[in-house]
Amino acid sequence: MEVNKISLPVVYKIETVRSKGVSNQELLAKLESGDVSSWSDYNSNFDFSELVELYQKDPEQFKSMIEIGYAVKFVTLPGIKNILKLKFGLLEEQDYESTETGITGLQVNDEQYAAIKQMLSKNWKIEELAGTGVQKVLKIEL
Repeated sequence: MEVNKISLPVVYKIETVRSKGVSNQELLAKLESGDVSSWSDYNSNFDFSELVELYQKDPEQFKSMIEIGYAVKFVTLPGIKNILKLKFGLLEEQDYESTETGITGLQVNDEQYAAIKQMLSKNWKIEELAGTGVQKVLKIEL
């Protein structure tokens, strides 16, 4: 099964909602009802109704994207940093260091590693620098 590809702004909206403690089930129920007005409290600059429109176009595909995962069509270095913060709570200088062409020293567990690997667009390379058990230290660069 091929992973659904979505744009970075859509990722930001999904991960903003998730970062506020909204479960996948709750997220999908809100999208099905079409009432996402309460999400404007999470980020007043986002138009969350775009998620409703995407859901309505193909509910099964959207559900798959939420439950199984997605890939970002094109992601920049600032985009990766924002995704790491929203999706995993990982912060620059605390959880990893920036380089000119990417990030290094990113410590993740196996689940996070799999999600990051699946999510990144093809222009990014992931290198495993170290790993013991379920912890891995990654380098991500162009």
